[in-house]
Amino acid sequence: MSSDPQPVIIVTGANSGVGFGICHRLLLQLSTKTSEDARPKYAFHNVSLALKGPEITCDGLTLILACRSRQRAEAARTKLYDLVDEHVRRLKNSPYYDGHAELFRKNLNIVIHTIDLSHIQSVFRFADEISQTYPYVSHLICNAGVACFAQINWPLAVWQLLTNWVSAVTTPRYYIQSTGDVSQDGLGWVWQCNVFGHYVLFRALKPLLAKYTKSTGARVVWVSSHEASSEFYDPKDWQLVESRHSYESSKYQMNLISLHLDREATRNQVDGKPAVRHFTTLPGVAGTNIASALLGTITSICMYMSFYIARFLGSPYHPISAFKASISAVHVSLVPLAFLPVISTVARSTDPTQPVEVGTLYVSETNRCGCERVGSKKLVESKVEEVQTRELLDKCNRLLKTFCDAEGRRSPSG
Repeated sequence: MSSDPQPVIIVTGANSGVGFGICHRLLLQLSTKTSEDARPKYAFHNVSLALKGPEITCDGLTLILACRSRQRAEAARTKLYDLVDEHVRRLKNSPYYDGHAELFRKNLNIVIHTIDLSHIQSVFRFADEISQTYPYVSHLICNAGVACFAQINWPLAVWQLLTNWVSAVTTPRYYIQSTGDVSQDGLGWVWQCNVFGHYVLFRALKPLLAKYTKSTGARVVWVSSHEASSEFYDPKDWQLVESRHSYESSKYQMNLISLHLDREATRNQVDGKPAVRHFTTLPGVAGTNIASALLGTITSICMYMSFYIARFLGSPYHPISAFKASISAVHVSLVPLAFLPVISTVARSTDPTQPVEVGTLYVSETNRCGCERVGSKKLVESKVEEVQTRELLDKCNRLLKTFCDAEGRRSPSG
């Protein structure tokens, strides 16, 4: 039996979509000693080290479903237990079965803690519950996300489909988003749910993440989107209240915040003590409910058909199912850190607006047959964007202090 501490993994938005897919995939991968998703087998891995796949032994797991609705979370938990039980039964019928799956299932605990990222008081309460219940947290997977899609610009949708089908169903420009939406805290609603709420959650749980003693260290996984774009981002509207592209801009902010937090973690790492690392993943295009309010039954069927057509045309970014879309987040959660690319310190261009490669985005991909894999994309940043991100983090920290003062908290962790 492994002497390593059992993981305690938090997944936000775990009751549906990619969040549920992440939970499902984690359970199946950890119920075997040789997790396929933990193997360093892709082109972006450190090839000199990846001569032999590691054996990931996990004798148990505490999986925390961080959801706004307890009722939907209860249904998700029941389904996850059913799925892992079915998987264990299949493994037991194998002639090579080693008994590990039953041990893992015996020590598996799927629990629910409610959280509303649009209400910072709820985030603090959630973090306090976690701190009082668990000795550490090994993974925080920031998956929950919202978008204020109001309607579809059908003429633009038809034009984009006719001119570039794959782009139209990968990075659509025809969703019309409402403006002026604010949370009950008075902040930009999309910005708080997608960016600030998760940032506060990380800051509140940071001491627990630092207590995870396994040599690989704790990890924070930020689930972004192919739609992340700086094209529509206005730093003056940093809460994205007036932006007509708040979803794309919030994911753009997430990419750069994750990058800067990882830089800070690795720069301030104490010798002999693993840092809390940050990684950004792109799940690709999957059939989730983020735009379901705009689509009827027939339109939803057409949407799925358009995804399959894009895959047939050669797009690697259409996993379609949430289970397949979760492979990038699960991979960076399980693979040993030594195999992942190190952030390079490249020389800056003399042009402050010229972007340079500064990191890696891990991408869920499939081939035409739907076999999933993990790919990578370059994460780029200009000097101007670096300064803007520092300013954004300063604003987030000042805003966080305001909420801490209002709640009588000495720090985000209490």
